[in-house]
Amino acid sequence: MRVEVVNTGTELLLGKVINTHVAWFGNELFKLGVRIQRQTTIPDGDEIRTVLKEAFPRCDVIIITGGLGPTNDDVTREVVADMLNRELQLDEAILRNIQQMFVSRGLKPNRSNDRQAMVPEGGVVLDNPNGTAPGLYIPATEQSPHLFLLPGPPRELKPMWTNLVYPKIAEMPRPETAPELFRNFRIYGAGESSIAGFLEPKLDGLEGLELGYCARLGEVDVRLIGSKSAVEEASSSLREEYQRKIVTESEDSIARVVIDLLAERNQTVATAESCTGGLIASTITDESGSSDVFHRGYVTYSNEAKSALLGVAPEIIEANGAVSAETVQAMVEGCLENSGADHAVAVSGVAGPTGGTDEKPVGTVYVGVASRNGETFVKKYFWPSERIAFKTRVCRLVLDLLRQRILGFPLE
Repeated sequence: MRVEVVNTGTELLLGKVINTHVAWFGNELFKLGVRIQRQTTIPDGDEIRTVLKEAFPRCDVIIITGGLGPTNDDVTREVVADMLNRELQLDEAILRNIQQMFVSRGLKPNRSNDRQAMVPEGGVVLDNPNGTAPGLYIPATEQSPHLFLLPGPPRELKPMWTNLVYPKIAEMPRPETAPELFRNFRIYGAGESSIAGFLEPKLDGLEGLELGYCARLGEVDVRLIGSKSAVEEASSSLREEYQRKIVTESEDSIARVVIDLLAERNQTVATAESCTGGLIASTITDESGSSDVFHRGYVTYSNEAKSALLGVAPEIIEANGAVSAETVQAMVEGCLENSGADHAVAVSGVAGPTGGTDEKPVGTVYVGVASRNGETFVKKYFWPSERIAFKTRVCRLVLDLLRQRILGFPLE
């Protein structure tokens, strides 16, 4: 089955909105053994006509998002109807729903929204209880593939997809092929090139396996797709080589993994942050269930805060500086003691672009991990990079060190 996705919206191309739709569709369609062949993002307006004209001959299914709104640049339904030579017909039920939605919100119905009740002849209406724009499904003909016209906002699109679109695609005939297995390894502390250099020669000649990589700051996703036997063989090689560096065999974040590990052991963690400014605590609490394991967080950016909140002796900072092993050890041990948590982490560094010295240049950071039943670990790292990238990498490092501590790996 050849599937393409067309995302409309000038805001996507201006960078004002991040396009998350293709990732959503890709994950969902893979459950059916279907992969997206191409994805196109276009501005609002008549450009959709050109894209669809090119895509019609090569597709079985086209999923279109956006362009179903009430304004004059929302032209998806009009262009599709014109290309298929179908009349647009007013759907009275949709019109009533739109008007009732306005009334229920204490608003006066807007006549510009009436165009959202227009349906191409032969189109199937996909109800949208979360917005005014219904989706539309137009079955395939000899001239055109199956067309799904869906609203752009994720809170409207995702329920519609789950309840109405996915079941329709699941019913469509697909070639009989051996099912593919997908497995994702999230590895921290190993570079993309080093993983590829190890894995690819080892698996050279292994049939039925597709390898892929996605590198981010400090971590790499290794994607395995193929037959069950091929994926299992590649998985065994990765586990053997990167045992302690494998964060998860899924697409879960390090924070999600840490929270689950803490919850399984009925343990808690607290944070003491200087250069990351609360990013570690924020990253943990971005995940559901964090309230069960996250005890508290201290953002001690100033030296006075380090002393007042964590009990770091002023003479330690005066003698060694805020960015030092001695200060971070006092920070993490003070955090552990004051919070009553089972584990504590602390960081202090020079995020830049100013503030560095010859002795402690921009990119220098000290990280500490302390636990009720473990030795305090403090180590210096050096990652000269842009400020936000530095903070992100430090955050991921801290969470991975905490993961290793919880699992009982000796920190090094």
